[in-house]
Amino acid sequence: MAFGIKKTELAQWKAKASEGEISFLTHFWYDSRFPEHKTVTKAACSDWDKLVAWGKQYGLKEAWIHNREDYPHFDLIGETEKSILELEGKNGKLNQLEKLTGSH
Repeated sequence: MAFGIKKTELAQWKAKASEGEISFLTHFWYDSRFPEHKTVTKAACSDWDKLVAWGKQYGLKEAWIHNREDYPHFDLIGETEKSILELEGKNGKLNQLEKLTGSH
């Protein structure tokens, strides 16, 4: 279950992904399989090969891509989420959400 996403954030994520960019959307998230994680980042790109190559540099496997219509993406959680966002210079939203939940 996803929540804490503004319509403008979702629209920007979709637009960038549709243009063939690696696009990041970080939001609150709950999944009973991973109760210890409170956020997820979706790293999407409409260019499948580009997404696969991007993921490989971080040890992500092609089989882990969620093939969702026009927005194939990796779901990043936990330490993988934190480290990739930091390396990509995209951890502002994650830091904001962690402050709201009091988790680090």
